[in-house]
Amino acid sequence: MAARNKKTTMAKLNRENRQREKRMEKNARKEARKLGLVPAPAEAEGEPVEEAWQLTRGLDPDQL
Repeated sequence: MAARNKKTTMAKLNRENRQREKRMEKNARKEARKLGLVPAPAEAEGEPVEEAWQLTRGLDPDQL
């Protein structure tokens, strides 16, 4: 019965949220590559990683 009274700490909740966000970002990058919006990492020679990251969030590269 004591196990039911345990609370999840904020640190654990923050870690879980960070991991969930990271997974979502990874899936968004993967989908963008599938749709051809962002070149695959092997094709993106010399292209900063930040630009590909921003493209997956729907930002226009001209606005940067």
